[in-house]
Amino acid sequence: MSNRLWNTFRELCGIHSPSYRERAFCDALIKRLADLNGNFFEDNAGSKIQGNCGNLYCYIPGSLNGPPLLFSAHLDTVEPAEGKKAVLHENGCISSAGNTILGADDVAGVTVILEAVTRLKEQNIPHRSIELLFPVAEEKYGAGSSVFDYSLLKAKEAYVLDLSGAIGEAANAAPTIMSFEIKIHGKAAHAGFAPKSGVHAIAVAARAIASLPQGEPIPGLTFNIGQIIGGESNNIVPSLCTVRGEIRSLIHGAVLSYWDKVRAIFDTEAAKAGARTEAKNKVELKAYETPLDSSVVKRFIRACEKTGIPPYIHSTFGGSDQNNFALHGITGLVIACSMHEVHSLREYSNLYELENCVRLVMRIMTDQEEGIQ
Repeated sequence: MSNRLWNTFRELCGIHSPSYRERAFCDALIKRLADLNGNFFEDNAGSKIQGNCGNLYCYIPGSLNGPPLLFSAHLDTVEPAEGKKAVLHENGCISSAGNTILGADDVAGVTVILEAVTRLKEQNIPHRSIELLFPVAEEKYGAGSSVFDYSLLKAKEAYVLDLSGAIGEAANAAPTIMSFEIKIHGKAAHAGFAPKSGVHAIAVAARAIASLPQGEPIPGLTFNIGQIIGGESNNIVPSLCTVRGEIRSLIHGAVLSYWDKVRAIFDTEAAKAGARTEAKNKVELKAYETPLDSSVVKRFIRACEKTGIPPYIHSTFGGSDQNNFALHGITGLVIACSMHEVHSLREYSNLYELENCVRLVMRIMTDQEEGIQ
């Protein structure tokens, strides 16, 4: 097993790279791409999303026939990440020191891609032309990849290294994610002297929420109220309550329909109390499904079989940059790359899994067979 694999993972994990502040990580990656003689550039996504860094793209020409294949992993991490440090244990497990996340989401994906390309070059192994895209602010509903200029890409087939699970797992479908905000406008009054002259905005919100089961109210759709904000003082009937949440489903239309239901319930409860509502929503990511008979799936399964890794294709309820890629005609899979218990202080990776993922990605990069495009 390559010591370089561990060293790359350790060094990249040590860089603080929260969403919208990926500059140091991007600079480190630019140096590594320069060492690989890649043709790379950084776009202006940072200025568009108020970050300090753009999406990083690289083209690596290959000698095998066929259009380029796209490989992607994002540059940002969630918090708490300041001062994070990767710790390698005797069994190959990699954790943080315990007071931060590890950042395997998505340092694992970046590390695997870099190591796979490096080995192909070192060993003079013929491979497809390869496009690499390292987006910023993926953790913010794919903000960086949402503003990338896709006319610059030649690839129509993507492998996004950004999934928890065993090596060999891949997600071919992901949900629409809609965020929403509903404001209930009531009427302020003194809670002690004239409570009946007020319209209690928080009570209206409470009655509406009580009519909307949280979790999975219908099969295949999740609904969550994540924030309730309201009230001016303990002795004032609250005139405003703001409710924020999200809806997810693998079926885009199901999200839109459930939003109509949510809106109707809030409107009804508000009308009963003499309040009014003000609502807005945003489709953060749109659902996609990559057909199981597509070339990207066939190529992944072939690579797994040649590497001796059991393939497992399934859907996920998490979004990724592939949601945005799909909007631009790029079929893709989100593949597992040794990230576990992500977005928590318990996050961990595994050096042996990283090695297997490198071998798998190299197989994909060197696969010359063409299926349905």
